[in-house]
Amino acid sequence: MSHEPRQSDVLVVGGGLVGASLALALGRAGLDVAIVEAHPFRINEQPNYDERSIALAQGSQRIFTGMGIWDALQKEVCPIHTIHVSDRGHFGFTRLKREQEGVEALGYVASARLLGNTLIRALEQTSVQLLAPARLESFQTDGDRVQAVLNHEGKSVEHTARLLVAADGVQSRVREQLAIDTHQWDYGQTAVIANVTPDQPHKQVAYERFTDTGPMALLPLNDNHCSLVWTLRADQVDEVMGLEDTEFLSRLQARFGYRLGRFTRVGTRHAYPLQLLRAKQSTAQRLALIGNAVHTLHPIAGQGFNLGLRDVAALAEVVIDAQRRGGDIGDVDVLRRYADWRQTDQRRVVAFTDTMVRLFGQSLTPVVGLRDAGMLALDLCPPAKHWFGRLTMGRAGRLPRLARGLAL
Repeated sequence: MSHEPRQSDVLVVGGGLVGASLALALGRAGLDVAIVEAHPFRINEQPNYDERSIALAQGSQRIFTGMGIWDALQKEVCPIHTIHVSDRGHFGFTRLKREQEGVEALGYVASARLLGNTLIRALEQTSVQLLAPARLESFQTDGDRVQAVLNHEGKSVEHTARLLVAADGVQSRVREQLAIDTHQWDYGQTAVIANVTPDQPHKQVAYERFTDTGPMALLPLNDNHCSLVWTLRADQVDEVMGLEDTEFLSRLQARFGYRLGRFTRVGTRHAYPLQLLRAKQSTAQRLALIGNAVHTLHPIAGQGFNLGLRDVAALAEVVIDAQRRGGDIGDVDVLRRYADWRQTDQRRVVAFTDTMVRLFGQSLTPVVGLRDAGMLALDLCPPAKHWFGRLTMGRAGRLPRLARGLAL
């Protein structure tokens, strides 16, 4: 054990996109922050920052604006001007347009690598301690501090902080060490993800098409590429992943149709099993959970990362406000404000995504007829469509300063 314990105001466990975003927000607001990350924290070397495409809600764009990094992202992301939702083989559809919502874009599409590299560059301009490669071995609360033991570059070191934040994903070791109960559901589905190229312009339209094996999304990318998220039953995955590119594209064409013409190319494919996870509490003594450590969603409607980023915005605000008042940033009342603030949004989005998966997984004729009629009604009812748009754009409810595009 090292005899030179390190310390910080906040220790963030997990340097993925959500954890790095929180560290940057708090670091730029003046707190002493450290990140513990198992992988090297260098440009193009963080495996969490890969070529997967992420749909950024319009509210997430505001958060990155408030954090001061949107200008670095804006030229590289692809805007979404229209969202087209349909039910394959049935009559139901609805559309959202940016003009109807009075925004420049309903959202944006960016690669995880772009987001990650931008966060790393911004963090390198702050005093945030990047402890990587490093792992959290254990921790305990001792009065007004959290005493953590880290394995950093092969050495065991102590680190103390006033607040520990778990941003370590769906298999959160922090959550497990605290024995926080979770509600989990295996959807029996897997998302096959790849970039594809159509022979017609996508015109900044994002497509969400419901099929009998699960939803299929095509998100617009620059250079007229599209990011594909194709949900399959678990028993179909091996066959589809093993197809030659031409046969894969033929299957995709049959499922999606010809709204984008013919698909001509497909990139590397990846498969991710899908599940729902919701932790039954998001705080403990001097500890807060954010992102996938507290909620992991089905990718339907692209809400997962955006929900985690709103966790970041709310937690950063209550922590910074406590610091400016001269209070204890890890105090139970501070963390209760975070948990209470996030509870409604988390429950609403979890219920929304889970209900959509289950509703569109039904093949009973009366259910199909009702859901398609509901989609058409939504398309024809501006107030309902506006409510739906605000929900998907991350603009519903009481918004933190960052989510309004304001600095902390």
